[in-house]
This record gives sequence, C-alpha cells and structure tokens, in this order.
Amino acid sequence: MADFQITFLGTGTSQGIPMIGCDCPVCQSPDPRDTRSRSSIYVETPEAALVVDTGPDFRAQCLRENVRRLDAVVYTHSHTDHILGFDDLRSFCFDRSMPVYASRETMADLARVFMFAFHAPEHIPGYVKPDPRIIEGPFQIGETTLVPLPAEHGRAHLFGYLFKRKGRLLAAYLSDCKRVSDTVVKEIQGVDLLIIDALRHRPHPTHMNIEEALTLADRVRPGQTWFTHLCHELGHAETETGLPSEVRIAYDGLRLEL
Repeated sequence: MADFQITFLGTGTSQGIPMIGCDCPVCQSPDPRDTRSRSSIYVETPEAALVVDTGPDFRAQCLRENVRRLDAVVYTHSHTDHILGFDDLRSFCFDRSMPVYASRETMADLARVFMFAFHAPEHIPGYVKPDPRIIEGPFQIGETTLVPLPAEHGRAHLFGYLFKRKGRLLAAYLSDCKRVSDTVVKEIQGVDLLIIDALRHRPHPTHMNIEEALTLADRVRPGQTWFTHLCHELGHAETETGLPSEVRIAYDGLRLEL
C-alpha cells in the first residue's frame, strides 16, 4: 500500500445531504457525489489506521468503505456531528482498548456524553474501552506525526491536524473553521494536500465560504486543495467547474494516496 492514504468517509455538514424534507436540486441530485454524510476521514499507513472524528454516520461509513482496522481515533472538537458515532467503535474494541486523542476540553465532553464508556468499572468485551490521550502538542501514531492546528469555529476552538512523515508535509485537515492564524498558515505552507472547510458561497458566521477557503489556499500554496464540509447549496459538478484547476471538491468515498 501507499505510505499514506486518506479516504473521505464524509464530506457534508451537520445535517448531511440529502437533508430531511428538502427538495432542492442538490438534495434531489442523481449525482452520487452530491450525497454527503457527516465529515470524517480515515487515514491508513503501513503501520496504523486512524479515523478523524466519528459522526452519526460512522457505522454506515465503515460498512460502505469496508473499514476493518482501526488503531486510534482523533477528534477535532465535540460538536455532535463529529462525536455521536463514538459507540460504534465497539466493533474495534473486542479485546483491547482504543487510543482516543483529543484536546482537554473535547475529552471532557466525550467523557461526559459517553460516561458509560469512560467511567465503566470494568471492560466488558465488545464495548468501547477508551484509552484517553490529551493532546498537548505533536504526537505520533506509527511513523506519522500529527501536529494539532488550533482554529476558530465561531465561539468554539478546535484542532485541525497536519500529517507529517519523514519530514514531508503530507496533508493538513481543517474541516470546521472560520479563522486560521498566521502561525498555522506558516506551519502548513507548501503541504501536499490542504483539506479545508468551504461550506457555501454565502458568508457564514462559523464556517469558511468558498471565497475564504480560496484565499487561505492562496496563502498556504499547497500542491492540491480539497474542499469539504459542504452544504446543500453546492452541487458538486457545477461548483467544481468554477474553481481553479488545483482546487477540487471532495466527495464521500474519495481516496487519495501519497
């Protein structure tokens, strides 16, 4: 296999696409790329496999992509569309605990919401047994270094992640953000893949829109830019035709290898 492989488990917003009860062109689109589950990525290397966020669609995403191995879970923040699939980690915890990486604030929220797992008196086989690991700086999973990238998501503060192997800046993942600091821009400059929140064309108070995401890409100067966390105002084919050649729209099931 490639040294580094990313599969987009989900590329949609908190409500997913199609949205319940919506008859808009994107929600009714026959293009499979317009069907978007809640945002998450699955990363595989020769040594380890990890997932970033476990949203409400996590079980269906794993079945769709035939995910059989998971060595660690990494969280960006504790909004419901990023954590509610936590209990579906059970399928990967039959005989072991699961390393769970998150900021101190996000870990506290996970322990509160999933108290039955974090505060169980003993491990019951087949139930989630988290091994909590507070992120306080760069950390290793296998031979991959993950560098937390602080970002603002409205009033919420979260971590995106820079993935590095053997000194190479492979991917920067910032799925939910409105503002990225100059320090983070400098940290990820020249990365091979920039994966960035681009909710819609209109401005939004807590997410980047297309224009803001393009401005960030111009500052970072990545090899390629992939937009994610897209709402139902953006049809895949129509939106992609209006973008620069090095900027693409991610879709559920897209697999990228480096």
